[in-house]
Amino acid sequence: MRTIDLRGRELSPADMLAAIPRAAQARAEALDAAIRIVDDVRDRGEEALREQAERFDGVTGHDLRVPTSHLSDALDELSSDVREALEEAIRRVRVASAAQVPPPQVTQLGPGARITQRWQPVHRVGVYIPGGKAVYPSSVIMNVVPAQVAGVEQIALASPPQADQGGRIHPTILAAAALLGVTEVYAMGGAGAIGAFAHGVPEIGLDPVDVVSGPGNNYVASAKRAVTGVVGTDSEAGATEILVVADASADPRLIAADLVSQAEHDEQASAVLVTDAPDLAVRVAAEVERLAAATRHRARVAAALAGEQSAIVLVDDRAMAVAFSNAYAPEHLELHLDDADDAASAFTSAGAVFVGDHTPVSLGDYMAGSNHVLPTGGQARYAPGLGAYTFLRPQQVISYDRAALAAVRRGVVALAESEVLPAHGEAIEARFTA
Repeated sequence: MRTIDLRGRELSPADMLAAIPRAAQARAEALDAAIRIVDDVRDRGEEALREQAERFDGVTGHDLRVPTSHLSDALDELSSDVREALEEAIRRVRVASAAQVPPPQVTQLGPGARITQRWQPVHRVGVYIPGGKAVYPSSVIMNVVPAQVAGVEQIALASPPQADQGGRIHPTILAAAALLGVTEVYAMGGAGAIGAFAHGVPEIGLDPVDVVSGPGNNYVASAKRAVTGVVGTDSEAGATEILVVADASADPRLIAADLVSQAEHDEQASAVLVTDAPDLAVRVAAEVERLAAATRHRARVAAALAGEQSAIVLVDDRAMAVAFSNAYAPEHLELHLDDADDAASAFTSAGAVFVGDHTPVSLGDYMAGSNHVLPTGGQARYAPGLGAYTFLRPQQVISYDRAALAAVRRGVVALAESEVLPAHGEAIEARFTA
């Protein structure tokens, strides 16, 4: 991992953003490619999806629309320990997601003047589950459960076909879908799947959705950007990021383990340590080198840690660490600080904040009850992670009776005249003239 030394520098907000380690070129290239793939699916439908499956997944002749028997077979063959873990994760995410659905609120502005704020679920959702380098039944839970809690009526799921499964989706993904009662499943991957959800593919019975959600690589995240405006999307949950803020009290072994754990996702994964303790930085670097060499996916981890998106960042003090973290706005933020509970409130821009030595990102990936589909690429400065609210639309319902309208009659007419929109005022007056 390279070292970025910011000590002794006065950095403006723009300077801080410029110092952030990101693979900007890779993201730009991903967007160009994703747009082409999405447009191809829009224009050529099933034919494009099959060509993409052969090109990217090495699969031909597979069932694009997954037969229900594949789902039931996968659930029957699921090991009891994995099923038990999935069921507990489902329970925890369902409880946490329920807290994200606001109750209706009625505001009485006066006699006969009422506004009701309600949250309406979208009708149809497409959830994307990555495949290839890892298997993500946990992402099935993180996407489907919040949509169900929000009250979504139709949920379609897509995941890449696997060459080593004879063109089927990985059975653990299918089993998780079956556990949740999802029956509309498609074996299609990457940016093409996002395009298929957005535009529909009539040849395989896939209707367009209202919202697309789910994590993926930078191509999947870029495809979401390409379809924004056609459908709603969650945040662009691309290649994973972990930023650890640590002081001299932190355990370098635990920090290194957490950096490596996220680097194993993908060669484009970002692993960053920010610290004001130079001795800790040296010890973490040594631990990372040791663990990275011994882990199963050592080549992938080494590529991620050597990439321009990963670094050890040295800062002067806590204030500079906070400023850097909030500018970076990481997907996952871990706080290894002697006062982590108290310090957490200062770290305002992150997809999720993991506080203290015993709250690693891996916990959030599976069993914390929080959602692991989170914004990447700095979007946590303005975008939330996935939740039940992703599938809800706030909607105002206005109800005035005649007396309540009369009470504001003069004001509406006056404002209409001031805006040179006299018909607006005339619409009010029409209700008080014979």
